[in-house]
Amino acid sequence: MDKLLIAGGAPLKGEVAMSGAKNAALPLLTAALLTGEPLTLTNVPALNDIGTMLKLLAQMGVKVERAGDRVTLDAGGLDNSVAPYELVKTMRASVLVLGPLVARSGEARVSLPGGCAIGARPVDQHIKGLQAMGAEIAVEHGYVHAKASRLRGARLFTDMVTVTGTENLMMAACLADGETVIENAAREPEVVDLANCLVAMGARISGAGTDVIRIHGVARLHGAEHRIMPDRIETGTYLCAAAATGGDVRLTGTSAAYLDAVIDKLMDAGCDIELSRDAIRLKAPPRLASVSIRTAPYPAFPTDMQAQFMAINATAAGTAVIRETIFENRFMHAVELIRLGADIKIDGNIAIVKGMDRLDGATVMATDLRASAGLVIAGLVAQGETLVDRIYHLDRGYEKLEQKLAALGARVSRVK
Repeated sequence: MDKLLIAGGAPLKGEVAMSGAKNAALPLLTAALLTGEPLTLTNVPALNDIGTMLKLLAQMGVKVERAGDRVTLDAGGLDNSVAPYELVKTMRASVLVLGPLVARSGEARVSLPGGCAIGARPVDQHIKGLQAMGAEIAVEHGYVHAKASRLRGARLFTDMVTVTGTENLMMAACLADGETVIENAAREPEVVDLANCLVAMGARISGAGTDVIRIHGVARLHGAEHRIMPDRIETGTYLCAAAATGGDVRLTGTSAAYLDAVIDKLMDAGCDIELSRDAIRLKAPPRLASVSIRTAPYPAFPTDMQAQFMAINATAAGTAVIRETIFENRFMHAVELIRLGADIKIDGNIAIVKGMDRLDGATVMATDLRASAGLVIAGLVAQGETLVDRIYHLDRGYEKLEQKLAALGARVSRVK
């Protein structure tokens, strides 16, 4: 199993390009199921989760052609509407095939994703929405089995804001009979990116990016070409790494348009940030000031940046309070940060982080994707060597992490 060896203490400096967004790419790949014509996506990141989704689509009969960051999907030969546990268990986003399959094929059999290290992410909102659109659904032997001759438009209200739920129901509604209104919809930029692609395929969607999305169903969708948005979480992670190490970096191929909450907090910490149309430059002070955060659905502070900010607060001047409101069990990285010398107290969904003068390298274990990123940032700051175990989590969401960090001057290598 691969590990990441980091020799800390070097400030990050230089320029590096950001990749396409994992959380936009996954639903966009499943959108290919909605049409028998080719869908071409560019700026597709090379990540383990992307490979898993392509494998899942291929076993359903989708023809996949991949060249660099360009992927063409042709679901004209779709002949299998089953998403087996063997593939779904490794990636919860696999549930995104449910809506498109039912809408186009009239049937889907998708394994329940199972547990998650950072807390429950139930699919009941997906099921409830599809039932309201006329699907007959049974949950049996660990699978969601859905049938519908043709879905019909409906007014849908989700009990909680769910990104994948919004995306699944929006895709299903594109081929439904009549109008579907999704209330309490997720407002994330990735939802907007999916909507833009679906519109390019012939869908009629309005309101994406607000909490009410309207979809007028059409008889069929056609092929299209779409460029995936930059990864805002990858961008935020590299900004945090530069800030923590006292660095000066310029990130290209990205935008601050989706990162207002993160940019504001980094500026509160003392960073100087310059924004241009497709790049962000950050210059860090000699020592950061502590910043308190509270996670909440977009456009508030993202839960996927919480671990990275816990890491930068570990050596910042002052004491920070971090409130996690999205997922339970999302402070598991705190124990690992404490192994590096951080002063962190946990009380339920609140973490109190007192900044230390230094951290010391040690062996730590990643527990989930974003926790891994927080440990890497801490390792870049710590004196001596830090060994991060279980970095397969990182490979799910960060393309060429060690190469990009090395390009900025980090002393980091992948070891067996």
